Amino acid sequence: MAKAYVLIKTRVGETSVVRDDLARNASILTADVIIGPYDIVALVEAEDLNAIGTVVMCFVHELAGVENTITCPVIET
Repeated sequence: MAKAYVLIKTRVGETSVVRDDLARNASILTADVIIGPYDIVALVEAEDLNAIGTVVMCFVHELAGVENTITCPVIET
């Protein structure tokens, strides 16, 4: 399994709604509100990096309130 942290920037006032919507996807293990240039950090786990990309592109980006994301793959050592 592959993992990635996804940093999510939301529109003002929509962070809680986006966090709740993220919980609907079984590939998203956690979604925590953070302080800084991004509003949420989500941990995504899927079969491989392509599957993670599909979750981000086809689910996360489609959520109302999401402005942009950065996906940071986890390197297993």
